Amino acid sequence: MQPRNMSMSGVVDLAAVKAAGEAKAKAEQARADAARQTGEGAGAAPAGAVAPSSLVVDVTEAGFERDVLQLSNEVPVVLDFWAEWCEPCKQLSPLLERLTVEANGRLVLAKVDVDANQMLMQQFGIQGIPAVFAVVAGQVLPLFQGVAPEQQIRETLAQLVQVAEERFGLIGLQVDPDAEGGPVAPAEIPVGPYDALLEAAVVALDAGDLGGAVQAYRNVLSDDPGNTEAKLGLAQAELLTRVQHLNPQTVRAEAAANPKDPAAQMAAADLDLAGGHVADAFGRLVDTVRVTFGDERDAVRVRLLELFEVIGADDPRVAAARTALARVLF
Repeated sequence: MQPRNMSMSGVVDLAAVKAAGEAKAKAEQARADAARQTGEGAGAAPAGAVAPSSLVVDVTEAGFERDVLQLSNEVPVVLDFWAEWCEPCKQLSPLLERLTVEANGRLVLAKVDVDANQMLMQQFGIQGIPAVFAVVAGQVLPLFQGVAPEQQIRETLAQLVQVAEERFGLIGLQVDPDAEGGPVAPAEIPVGPYDALLEAAVVALDAGDLGGAVQAYRNVLSDDPGNTEAKLGLAQAELLTRVQHLNPQTVRAEAAANPKDPAAQMAAADLDLAGGHVADAFGRLVDTVRVTFGDERDAVRVRLLELFEVIGADDPRVAAARTALARVLF
């Protein structure tokens, strides 16, 4: 049965999503063809691999969105807030750099000089340095402050990598140990034979079979967690599932009457996004994160990340909302 009283206009264009997936496949095929033409052997570094030196970068306020927020959709980014005059920083920073290189592409270390980037220091609410945070899929996580024992830091970073892989499907970057340097680039995931499953999911969506669409997308993501088309399609199908039986008038009345009720605000945000009111949906949930705590806050934050998936990481409204979310969290 088709969902009623709802339009996905302005949210996700299935044709565009499919085209993006096809473009990705074509790009990967082109790289493979180029590698064969240049005689790249079986023992050569994969196309797009980065040098170990590219895993440690200096970040400024101007480049924060590109070098941290956007990159965090591919690999966990550890933020090291430091200063030249900070003696503990001189102990911690080399250790973080070494552990990042040892992680072999599953982490990137972004070093932030607080003297040159006072605004970032204020936005993160940092009272003392060294201070270490992580950003995973646009989500800011505090790790520790001060100099911690090496084993403790290793365990913390290992947990970060595990969460990034299991919850967000981030598999990191490919590393060429013989490379001299170069820009950080995402690891390429082999393309699987997913065309039939993806087409079946689109057909199911068009027919109103939301459960079938959700399952088809999940089948793809179980083998290829980074598949762009499947991630966007699954997020859309799950959104449609949540809103198909909602009464818009009732939901909006409850949200207006209970501005601090996470369930009421999440339902209203779902309707906002389903109706194409993207900024309203994001702003509503950012405001709700600001006034909630504990498990309730976490539930709202997770829902906001799910709505980001519906729109896609490259949309400027998502980037703006990620920044706003980071500000209210810290």
